[in-house]
Amino acid sequence: MSRGYEQIGVAMTCRSFAEYERMFRLKPELLEAGPILDVAAGASSFVAEAAARGLAAQAADPMYELSAEGIYRHGMTEIEVSTGKLTKLRENFDWTFYGDPERHRAMREASMKRFADDYAHASEGSKYTAAKLPHLPYEDESFGLVLCSHFLFLYHEQFDYDFHTRALRELLRVCRTGGEVRVYPVITLQWDRYPMLDRLLEELRTAGFEASLGLSELPFIPGSKELLRIQK
Repeated sequence: MSRGYEQIGVAMTCRSFAEYERMFRLKPELLEAGPILDVAAGASSFVAEAAARGLAAQAADPMYELSAEGIYRHGMTEIEVSTGKLTKLRENFDWTFYGDPERHRAMREASMKRFADDYAHASEGSKYTAAKLPHLPYEDESFGLVLCSHFLFLYHEQFDYDFHTRALRELLRVCRTGGEVRVYPVITLQWDRYPMLDRLLEELRTAGFEASLGLSELPFIPGSKELLRIQK
């Protein structure tokens, strides 16, 4: 088995509501306890699809400084590149949900189009905010559920432990008491468990949070069976 996925810089995530449901094990009672914040959301259609279901949801990402057309062009190029990488590494991945690289690509493109359409028509600041960790422009305790997909832990070689602790503190700051932060996956691009995870869990628990690992329902990437749950 090959070890790891080569990536320069941070990839733009582009995933659907159905993928979020499985990645984060999002049950109706958790979704309905919102409002929901999707951090480092990229061109994922989660917020657009959540709104169509009557759920209150917002997203934050530095990409939102760009126009819908600019994000779409960037995303199409990135999907082209990532599909080539996945095809070469296909024997390493679990294709139960996606089927094969071409169907995976089609789902990415559909999610990005759904996002771009919603983003282009959203009033400024209503759903999509240009922001990046560890600083978010929201009031304390604004959200009942805070999600972060395919950013924290994955890029640990680019972002040190101090960044991760500050980022998680910020996610917890904007999460209301009684709410929950979920992060997926808890592995690196080399498909190894984040090396500082045990220390991080201990520090969160010492700070008074209920921090635990749960099972994801979309273990596509090798070793990606777990998600981080932090209850405030």
